[in-house]
Amino acid sequence: MPTVAFHTLGCKVNHYETEAIWQLFKKAGYERKEFESRADVYVINTCTVTNTGDKKSRQVIRRAVRRNPDAVVCVTGCYAQTSPAEVMAIPGVDIVIGTQDRHKILDYIEQFQRERQPINAVHNIMKTRVFEEMDVPEFTDRTRASLKIQEGCNNFCTFCIIPWARGLMRSRDPQEIIRQARQLVAAGYKEIVLTGIHTGGYGTDLKDYNFASLLRDLDEQVPGLKRLRISSIEASQITDEVIDVLKRSEKIVRHLHIPLQSGSNTVLKRMRRKYTVEFYAERLARLREVFPELAVTSDVIVGFPGETEDEFIETYNFIREQRFSELHVFPYSKRTGTPAARMPNQIDEETKHDRVRRLIALSDQLAKEYASRFEGQVLEVIPEERDKERPDLYVGYTDNYLKVRFPATEEMVGELVKVKITKAGYPYNEGEFVRVVPDEMARSVKWSS
Repeated sequence: MPTVAFHTLGCKVNHYETEAIWQLFKKAGYERKEFESRADVYVINTCTVTNTGDKKSRQVIRRAVRRNPDAVVCVTGCYAQTSPAEVMAIPGVDIVIGTQDRHKILDYIEQFQRERQPINAVHNIMKTRVFEEMDVPEFTDRTRASLKIQEGCNNFCTFCIIPWARGLMRSRDPQEIIRQARQLVAAGYKEIVLTGIHTGGYGTDLKDYNFASLLRDLDEQVPGLKRLRISSIEASQITDEVIDVLKRSEKIVRHLHIPLQSGSNTVLKRMRRKYTVEFYAERLARLREVFPELAVTSDVIVGFPGETEDEFIETYNFIREQRFSELHVFPYSKRTGTPAARMPNQIDEETKHDRVRRLIALSDQLAKEYASRFEGQVLEVIPEERDKERPDLYVGYTDNYLKVRFPATEEMVGELVKVKITKAGYPYNEGEFVRVVPDEMARSVKWSS
């Protein structure tokens, strides 16, 4: 039996696509091996969001070549798409596929085995207008399933290379999404995370169908689904129609990840983000009117070219006022080929790290404040894995994205269980097990309104 090993760098979309590529190998009779062991084929799914992503991708490719010099080494993903010649030049790389045509990977492997000539299968992604269907009926991880609903982005923020790696916005056929969601529920998943490069932009290229329509259809047409989570949505995509769907839904969770990037209008303008802080604050206020207990997580970039101490303080104060429940804070990292990398007044590393430190301290404080509102409450949790430090405890997430540690058993992994929050904290809340929610009666927590 031929063997294949995978290594995925980067985002949730890449992880989803690796699972989809594995499905193709599985159907063809391959056995999956750990990446560190010897395999006949290595597939490296690369990331290019930062220069470091490129560097890590190259290191992993070389590791595969060293492990088995006779193996077929296939490189796919964003770095392969933006720099195919650079990837082809790495000794031992046999096949390079970008961020499309991955369904042809086995054909390319057969071609390579016949001809023994390296294959560069990367095409101009900007010309692609159709979503590439890649089905994942089940995941290696058995607790949370991702469902990719769109590809590409039309925003061209000045710090970001992704449109060049992924192409322009294209949405998946709604019927395909619903079919796959049903398939995932049938495979036993209680939670589905909608994912994409620009998830909330879904439907902008479709006629008479938008993101709100998709959420409504998933809510109504996927019996047995307990939780629907949106991996990320831009403030501009939180329309009144979307809010109305969230309000009526019993499945969409009380958690939204809404990237901010900066809390200063002058920085947002340099980033070419398409909103102001006033607009962002107005959308949050509207959401919270309807859902007072909503968890809002966000991404922030500090040390963007030209960011003054005053602009940073604007961001700091905005985050404090808006009471985010958790932040992902990134120091600005130069991405070759983007307008921001060529901007004057690049910020020194020391200043960046000081600002990161200050924001992370604020994020920790806000996370604790948010969690403390739920102390003593009974919430629904899906246990995911054993706690690394205390093997008698399991870790899982509530619908509003609180990470909870509590006594459970292996049989409960992937199930919906009621847990009482005994001690709020961050990054973990302590809880006590109450009971398993029986399947036919399971109701997810409704958005409080």
